[in-house]
Amino acid sequence: MDINFKVATTQDSVAIAKMVVQLTSEICHKTNAKHFNIDVKSTSERCQDLLEGGHYLAIIGTLNHQPVAVATMTETYALYAGGKIGVIQEFYVSEELRSKQVGSLLIEQIKDFGRKREWACIELCTPPLPEFERTLSFYQRNGLLPVGGRKMRQTLI
Repeated sequence: MDINFKVATTQDSVAIAKMVVQLTSEICHKTNAKHFNIDVKSTSERCQDLLEGGHYLAIIGTLNHQPVAVATMTETYALYAGGKIGVIQEFYVSEELRSKQVGSLLIEQIKDFGRKREWACIELCTPPLPEFERTLSFYQRNGLLPVGGRKMRQTLI
């Protein structure tokens, strides 16, 4: 299987949006809760704006010119982590390609990208457990370690 990875551009906004909407739909379905309220059109527009503004980064994977994997990231700073870090916001692999090492390849792409940008580390939040125990295990097998806490949110807009 020959997955091609690249740093996404604004031309990839629709493909990214479709995969992020799929990801959030899966999370809502598995947890039986509505955590997100997004659609492809508005998500694509938001993605394009964030990419254009340099506020958002993404790596997209394609198989036979079809998008099959994406990781979206932001670059920020944290004193506790030693400076500049990468935060993975969304991570998605098409369901039919899971357990075929595509996710591991995508993680390696992120690590290489982060090293080039001199990130001290990468961080992410997993979806809610216990429904996503396999996801947690995947990240651990690929070198990410639990550091505690839970993602928390209060909507402002």
